[in-house]
Amino acid sequence: MTSEISPSALAKWNSSIRASSQDDNTLSIFETIGQDWAGEGITAKRIGAILRSLEGKDITVNINSPGGDLFEGLTIFNQLREYAGKVTVKILGLAASAASIIAMSGDEIQIGRSAFLMIHNTWGMAVGNRHDFADIAEKMTPFDFAMRDVYVARTGMDEKTVTAMMDNETWINGGEAVEKGFADAFLPADSTQQDNDSPTAALRKLDALLAKTNTPRAERRRLFKALRGDMPGAITPSHGTLSATPDVSSETLTQLDNALRRLVSIPH
Repeated sequence: MTSEISPSALAKWNSSIRASSQDDNTLSIFETIGQDWAGEGITAKRIGAILRSLEGKDITVNINSPGGDLFEGLTIFNQLREYAGKVTVKILGLAASAASIIAMSGDEIQIGRSAFLMIHNTWGMAVGNRHDFADIAEKMTPFDFAMRDVYVARTGMDEKTVTAMMDNETWINGGEAVEKGFADAFLPADSTQQDNDSPTAALRKLDALLAKTNTPRAERRRLFKALRGDMPGAITPSHGTLSATPDVSSETLTQLDNALRRLVSIPH
């Protein structure tokens, strides 16, 4: 089984939401959790290096992420819980799935009134026969319990209630998050802004759609690396928005066309 981003979370993720201002003690989680198709994304290794460089100073963790790899999310949660300084988490847009686990690490958690948390059971993809799937379902249960325990410890809600929320894939808006104990307070009114949506975000959404067709991860990575290769002028400015004028090759367009035909089941 491979851990994947929930398509519903990715569809609702507005990747353009950013903090309006940041200082040197701010950690920004504005990507998917775990290594993505480009070898990037938010990883425990990357977070660990940043935390070591901050040497115990109080930090702010800004989050706008659709989630991703549960194991990376749990590791980052524990890294932040073990951090010596005060951790203030700010949910700017979306903290879904594994990103919602990371959000629970804060000594103080703030959320935008129009921001959302999303909690659900472990989501992934697998292949095999019915015995394989029965075995996978059994093996996924402890991971669901681990996430449930994090939410219960944070909110004080009972296990049965939280389990039901996870079973139903629950979207929690800012007001509900504060009311139920997932957050302590709302964000200051001027703490967020929106950048233009980036090509990278669009490709991630396409990646999730292709995953639904059981396109192997290796094939998806090969496809998107080909796309990146067609954008040699791409740069990442200081505000984090990818900027490029792509000149996509005919081979890449053919690959995309074939993938999309599989996605929507249009005969060749």
